[in-house]
Amino acid sequence: MNEFNEYVRESLSAAGDIVIKAMMGGYLVYFNGKLIGDICDNELFLKRTPTSDSLLAGSELRYPYEGSKTLMHVFDRFDDTDLIACLLEGMYAELPEKKPKKAK
Repeated sequence: MNEFNEYVRESLSAAGDIVIKAMMGGYLVYFNGKLIGDICDNELFLKRTPTSDSLLAGSELRYPYEGSKTLMHVFDRFDDTDLIACLLEGMYAELPEKKPKKAK
């Protein structure tokens, strides 16, 4: 894992369990087991939910990688611990539960 990924994990982990997994040249970011965003080219992209749209209203919206069909918030306010806590708690409540794996 690179330095930026570790910085993201440390910055967000005050709000809960952060796991970063490599995926197709980028990284997926999970908060307490739910996918909340991506890291691509040393930038953190967070999914759009009512909470993220409200709290990050002034942030840039961009596609995290070429071919992505999902506009996401570019997040760079890593020192704002109050914002991070409110943001992640709200997003967690709004994002769907992880789908159970089908038995083979």
